[in-house]
Amino acid sequence: MITVLAIMTAGIFLGWLLHHKKQFLKIVSHTTNWAIYALLFLLGVSVGTNEKILNNFDKIGVQSIVITLFAVAGSILVSWLTYILFFKNNEG
Repeated sequence: MITVLAIMTAGIFLGWLLHHKKQFLKIVSHTTNWAIYALLFLLGVSVGTNEKILNNFDKIGVQSIVITLFAVAGSILVSWLTYILFFKNNEG
């Protein structure tokens, strides 16, 4: 855990030092996207090689759909409440 915090702190410090360099920001953005793609691919490989997950895919799939629907509904509800409470009075 200390290693993760140290690496993140170093990244924050480096970003703070170089935040005004547009080329640096462009490279970081591009690298971040590819790192996310690589992590998603590796997650897929991990799931694809796990026999427990593959054998229970039908049960996991239904649970995933239910969780996703509730997560989206909750996000919509909170977004709507935030709009009503903080932004609706500032219109027109």
